Amino acid sequence: MYSALWRVLPGPRWFKIVVLVVLVIAVLSVCVEWLFPWIAENFIQQESTVQQ
Repeated sequence: MYSALWRVLPGPRWFKIVVLVVLVIAVLSVCVEWLFPWIAENFIQQESTVQQ
């Protein structure tokens, strides 16, 4: 998969690295902004308390 992605990207090696870094940052930003909060709201969380 990674080699296919590397071959699809245009340009020299340094440009491919820059594009990949930007893509990784974009994917992580989307996960943190929208995906993880949605998961936290929609999945059942067992609330437990510790009693002494």
